[in-house]
Amino acid sequence: MNTSLDLDSLARRYRDGSGCPSDVAAEVLGRIAARGDDHVWITLRPAADVLGDAAELARRWPDPDSRPPLYGIPFGVKDNVDVAGLPTTAACPAYAYVPDRSAPLVDRLLAAGALLIGKTNLDQFATGLSGTRSPYGACESPLVPGLISGGSSSGSAVAVAAGLVSFSIGTDTAGSGRVPAALTGTVGIKPSRGLVSTLGLVPACASLDCPSVFAGSVADGLAVLSVIAGHEPADPWSRALAVPPPMPPVVKSLRVGVPRRLDFFGDDPAAAAFEEAAERLTGLGHRLVPVDLGPFLAAGRLLYDGPWIAERLAAFGDFAARNPGEVHPVTREILSKGAGLTAVDAFTGLYRLRALRAETRRAWASMDALAVPTVPTTYTVAEMLDSPIERNTVLGHYTTFTNLLDLAGVSVPAGTTATGRPHGITLLGPAGSDALLAGLAASFHSQTGGPALAPASADPDGGPEAAPVLAVVGAHRSGQPLHGQLTSLGATLLGTARTAPLYRLYALNGGEPARPGLIRSGGDGVSVEVELYSLGSAALGALLTRIAPPLGLGWVALADGREVHGFLCEPYAVEKAADISGYGSWPGYLLSWERDGR
Repeated sequence: MNTSLDLDSLARRYRDGSGCPSDVAAEVLGRIAARGDDHVWITLRPAADVLGDAAELARRWPDPDSRPPLYGIPFGVKDNVDVAGLPTTAACPAYAYVPDRSAPLVDRLLAAGALLIGKTNLDQFATGLSGTRSPYGACESPLVPGLISGGSSSGSAVAVAAGLVSFSIGTDTAGSGRVPAALTGTVGIKPSRGLVSTLGLVPACASLDCPSVFAGSVADGLAVLSVIAGHEPADPWSRALAVPPPMPPVVKSLRVGVPRRLDFFGDDPAAAAFEEAAERLTGLGHRLVPVDLGPFLAAGRLLYDGPWIAERLAAFGDFAARNPGEVHPVTREILSKGAGLTAVDAFTGLYRLRALRAETRRAWASMDALAVPTVPTTYTVAEMLDSPIERNTVLGHYTTFTNLLDLAGVSVPAGTTATGRPHGITLLGPAGSDALLAGLAASFHSQTGGPALAPASADPDGGPEAAPVLAVVGAHRSGQPLHGQLTSLGATLLGTARTAPLYRLYALNGGEPARPGLIRSGGDGVSVEVELYSLGSAALGALLTRIAPPLGLGWVALADGREVHGFLCEPYAVEKAADISGYGSWPGYLLSWERDGR
């Protein structure tokens, strides 16, 4: 059996009964065993524990319509993220400890039904972009023998690329969630800083660290991000940013910045591959805007040539000083640069970064997203070991500025170069643009080997009449109690969207299951996330007869200008209901409710 591990394929298998989590778990464990010592894993959970958890998922959620969004989805976690009862090593055996509680992001994944397989390898203390700085061995890309996997989230990227898990969790401070994605042909989502909590994460640079997601497609990565994202009040670095939807939105023509000058460090085939990628963006209807990348690159140089290197000492410098022989020699050399920095150096660096942020803000006035090569060139493991620091700097040329400048990013495969090496581009945007970047990345990936996108709307120029589109707000959404009413009528999920900022969302009182009510507001409306479905006219009429008051069907205005059928609520029903508009969606409200133990 060779089961596809993408989320849609597994969901279909689980729904039609052709497979169950135990089957998938057994196949995953078999694949891992067949690869042997590939240096992907630091700690694998015992097979009995994995299979036991898989069986428990089926017992806990026998009804397909009640299953959570990641039901039975196998995943791995980078070994600088805490999982209760499993060692956290940060790729340094002498540093290892066994936490008694998991990072909140792991708790969210398990609550959403995901199945943990184990903890993955990394460049020691998440310091490096090559995947070659671990006492547990160097990972190689599955795409080209001898090619580095990239790091520091090396094992997480390879686990996805080799088909061992559906998704994995990495971290990204300087590019660790994007460089490995480019070198392994996977998607790497680096969220806005603070969108996903860093509690339970061994810090590299605490002010810059981000958990990240590796997946085979943007849609799968975004589905995972929508689960782990959300404000954590106990986390000093957490921010109350909008949680992105679980499906990439449809994006129309955007202004995409492309650097006027790029350095590929002599790799002409990579330069040609990026030119082709830019042409693909134009072919998708986007307008390319020339951008001076100088201020961005100057900010990136501050990470290792400025005071932020001392922040790594703040994280694990005491351990390194007490245990110098346990620290990888390259890591030790990098850390030594931070010992002589002063408070004056720290403030000087902060002032310089502020000035560069001001310069880059002017660039953002003319673009919605910025496209750059994820890496300018690629290296073999042997080449990397021959010049570990200099070539690491090259790998991070287009990634190190991202978190310093408070940007979000998605690395997406862009095919291969003429020499057969993988090539990827990263799409960047200001903090909070995670959903827009995912939409842009998904459309690009659909042109370079990724999954095809569902059409946004019917052909307006004739042809068969398009099936009606329905906006679903609450209990009929995927994974919610009434979703079966849609699937039984043959509804097809088109993706997610947002309403125009004309609505308020309420948690209705009484009745089972819990339902929200969407009301068109007079002037204080907000944009609310909805799922869009296609279904026949007769099915739409049949659905109307099943909807219990105070809900009904009407017309809902979307943010992209369309008006579609959708669930609306009678105004009388919300007079004493809680206004939950601030959560942005019904799943966002439910997640907050569960997290608070209500």
